[in-house]
Amino acid sequence: MSILEIKGLTHRYDDRDLFVKSDLTVNNGEHIGVVGLNGAGKSTFINIVAGKLVQDEGEIKRQPNLRIGYLDQHATLDKSLTVMEYLRGAFSYLDEINARLEKMYEDMGSADGEKLDKLIEKSSKLQEQLDDANFYDLDSQIKRVANGLGVNKFGYESIIGNLSGGERAKLMLSKLLLEGQDLTLLDEPTNFLDVEHVEWLIKFLNGYKKTFLVISHDTLFLNQVAKTIVSIENGQIRKFSGNYDQYLVQREILNKQYEDDYNRQQAEIKRLQDYIDRNKARAATAGMANSRKKMLDRIEVMAKPIVEHDCEFSFPYLDLNTKDMLITTDLKVGYDHQLIPDVNLHLGSQSKVWIRGTNGVGKTTLVKTLLRKIPMLGGRFLFHPAAKIGYIEQDLNFDNRSATAYNVYQDAFPRASQKEVRSALAKVGLIGELAIKPVGNLSGGEMMRLKLAIMCQTPSNILILDEPTNHLDVKAKRALKQAIQSYDGALILVTHEPDFAEDVCDVIIDIKAK
Repeated sequence: MSILEIKGLTHRYDDRDLFVKSDLTVNNGEHIGVVGLNGAGKSTFINIVAGKLVQDEGEIKRQPNLRIGYLDQHATLDKSLTVMEYLRGAFSYLDEINARLEKMYEDMGSADGEKLDKLIEKSSKLQEQLDDANFYDLDSQIKRVANGLGVNKFGYESIIGNLSGGERAKLMLSKLLLEGQDLTLLDEPTNFLDVEHVEWLIKFLNGYKKTFLVISHDTLFLNQVAKTIVSIENGQIRKFSGNYDQYLVQREILNKQYEDDYNRQQAEIKRLQDYIDRNKARAATAGMANSRKKMLDRIEVMAKPIVEHDCEFSFPYLDLNTKDMLITTDLKVGYDHQLIPDVNLHLGSQSKVWIRGTNGVGKTTLVKTLLRKIPMLGGRFLFHPAAKIGYIEQDLNFDNRSATAYNVYQDAFPRASQKEVRSALAKVGLIGELAIKPVGNLSGGEMMRLKLAIMCQTPSNILILDEPTNHLDVKAKRALKQAIQSYDGALILVTHEPDFAEDVCDVIIDIKAK
């Protein structure tokens, strides 16, 4: 049975069509993963489904009285509440039933006859509702869920105003799961979760009886919780049966078909336009040209397909054989206060380290401290004097966003010839018009490919990569992984993707909040 029907959904953002006349049906009990490249419109889609954003065109039909829960990590919470008071809010409807029940018991004292019989009958039904919901054991129910997400680590009597951003995110997710809405919308729910909490969430969602839609950058997570995939791409919303891996196989076939259809349509548009241009000025053929013009105007032009070009990365290695590539001793990092416990590391010239931890805990702060972009708060660290660092930051910043990819690369290597620049960009998939497009108009994945192209010409003996896969498509991730595995130097990798890091790194460092 369907609980949500979308017909003809069209929405534009920043002069770009995110969806064009798209349809989708969501059925009761479906477990759906929502995927698409960065900027494709995943969060916009979720906000439209939640009713927080009004679409430009189309119809959203929700089942009557459909209860929708939405994980909004930017929501403001009542800072004066304790953690348990906030979580009990998930069962406020039971508190209301209990209040009504207590009033009935009070009224029974002065009632008799038929009135008393009715009160007894009604109170019996309300009592049954409370018993079915285990109302008298709510705290245990709450803790079963909240403990699974690590809420017990910061305490149920803690005041919300004293919690960190990551702790508030865990709290909001806990309450949402406790509410058990008919349709639950989850936007990056694993962002602030430790590995053991992600594993708990996977088990919880797999046993969930109701419907959820989840956006996640963690393909390993999606593979384990999604039984259906909704893809947002080329202005269309498409539904696929199966998990993420099964979706990729189907997607490749459909994308090739879409690209062929697009090319055929473009050829037809060009043929009609050429005829019109040749014949519109001649009286004898103006009528036929006008007829072709009407045909051309009736064509619904397909969005240009987003092509994931093949790419290849290779990071040149500057030979250095040492046991002491990097040593940190009681290193303290943070801004106005220390964020994480003292860091003690000892990397050799071939050490490959995965730094993991929840979003916002301080991983990037550690990286920026090691790069001397921010001062340390105490302790010390030392790179080998001959260390040559190759660095990729997670923020896609460029000094001049109106410069083309070609210009950015040429600025990095002024002596490179036009052929050499074009060849280097083509190697990472920035071919044709992508090479001469302003970097501010490139997708996140294309920007990252450009940064990696520059790194491919910069010799190093230690790579520091901060969330390098955030914006990359499947092909680019695979190519990056192969390049790192072939690299002979040391590596410090910050990533949220276990399936990427586990085959690359031999040391894992878990970063926890202090």
